[in-house]
Amino acid sequence: MMYSYIKPRKKSPFTQEVQLILSFFAITIFMLFSTYLFLLYKDYNFTKEQKSMQTQQAKLIESLEDMKTKIAYIQKQKALAERVFTQNTVLKDSISNLFDLVPQRITLSEAKLLKNGLILYGITPNKDVYNFMLQAPLRSIFQETYSSFYPTKNGWLYFVSTNYMSEDSLEVPNEENSNED
Repeated sequence: MMYSYIKPRKKSPFTQEVQLILSFFAITIFMLFSTYLFLLYKDYNFTKEQKSMQTQQAKLIESLEDMKTKIAYIQKQKALAERVFTQNTVLKDSISNLFDLVPQRITLSEAKLLKNGLILYGITPNKDVYNFMLQAPLRSIFQETYSSFYPTKNGWLYFVSTNYMSEDSLEVPNEENSNED
C-alpha cells in the first residue's frame, strides 16, 4: 500500500534554512574573530608606538638637558668674552691715554703694564722736564710714584718710573650692588 505518489527522499538535517542560519553564524563568528584580531593588532601597535614615544621622549629630555648645559656654557663664554672685550677696550684706551701723557721731549723705550701699576723706561733731557711734564700727570693717576735717573753719554738722563695704585682703588663695585638702587 502506497499512500504517496512521490518517491521518498533522504532527509538531511542540513536543510536550506539550517544552512542559511549556519552560514550567518559562520559569517558572524568570522567577523567577530577578525574584529578581535584587528583589535589585538591595534593594541600591539599602540603599545609598540607608546614604547617608541617614551623612548623618543627620554631622548628629547636628555637632549634638552644637554642643550641647557650647552646654552649655560655659551652664556658663560659670552659673558667672559664681553668682560675680556671690555677690559681690552679699557686697556687700549689706557695705553692711548698713557702715550698722550708723554710729552714730545721725553722718549719712552719701554712700558710695562702691571695689574696694579706701570713701569716706564725712557730718556729725558733733564729732571725738570720729566718732573713737570710726565711725573705730575702720573702722580694724579697713581698713588705711589718712584723715579730713578741714570746719566747717558750725551748728557741726557735715562729714567725708570715705577707707579702703583693701591689695591682699594682697583676694586670695581659689584654689579648686583649697583643695581639695587
